[in-house]
Amino acid sequence: MIKFLKQPMMRRVLYALAPIYLYAIWMYGYRPLLAALVSFAFGIGTEWVFERKRSGKVSEAVLVTCALFSLAFPPATPLWILAVGIVFSVAMAKGVYGGFGRNIFNPAIGGRAFVYISFAIVLAAGYRSFGNFGVGAVDVVSSATPLGAMRAGASVPLLDLLFGRHSGAMGEGMILLIAGAGLYLAVTKTASWRIMAGSLAAAAALSLGLKALAVPRALPLESLLAGSYLFVTVFMATDPVSAPKRPASHYIYGAVIGATVVLIRTFSAFPEGTTFAVLFGNTFASLIDIAVDSLRKKAASPAGGAK
Repeated sequence: MIKFLKQPMMRRVLYALAPIYLYAIWMYGYRPLLAALVSFAFGIGTEWVFERKRSGKVSEAVLVTCALFSLAFPPATPLWILAVGIVFSVAMAKGVYGGFGRNIFNPAIGGRAFVYISFAIVLAAGYRSFGNFGVGAVDVVSSATPLGAMRAGASVPLLDLLFGRHSGAMGEGMILLIAGAGLYLAVTKTASWRIMAGSLAAAAALSLGLKALAVPRALPLESLLAGSYLFVTVFMATDPVSAPKRPASHYIYGAVIGATVVLIRTFSAFPEGTTFAVLFGNTFASLIDIAVDSLRKKAASPAGGAK
């Protein structure tokens, strides 16, 4: 029997994800359930294999990883791809580093990057339009994602973005639910509001600046409500293990992620950018803490360190 390491903080993340899961089921029918079944089965099994060798318990954090991972993909993603991806997430982005608390990168985002790079063509056919319980769902050929529509110069109704009435990954649907989840996580001190604020402020400022300068391919401000930007900002960028540890560092870390998302969306061939932005932020998380500590020591020394 698998024994779990009790982690109340991780349970609160699962509570926050529950309404998003229910909305995904309303939109796509049984597909989110199948995705969750595969992700949880292979994700928990992979961590159990690693922890069995260390005589440790399976962390409840892996439940969060599995939940986030299954929601991070379009509804028609082949289940075997999800199985391969979640095994990579838990094994290569967490297990090989020594388990919970030792990983450098957020496991779910690491697995998402692996899948999108390895199976890009297959995933492109996995998007569907919205529809109650999957009724009337069609391929992305006839229902472009909001980011794709904006890049083509078309406008997307704000209400469609707020209420998730568009094609996309299963977890990026209703922005209002994601915003509510972010507020709950911040109030319960489960996730850092500083990271969220830093990311949103930097992304909004850079988006407005690029648009004001008439930079080609610059997207409008409402593009921040499209794609997985808010979903990733609330649930993945705020991962306490892979984020900086100093509260002051959180603003910088969030700003790095938010700005990187906008830069990738504007100047690269990747239409999304959130996955690589979080990985980029994870890479420099420790260095940001070191820089902040160094500045504090200089500021605390007499005359700013002058002799």
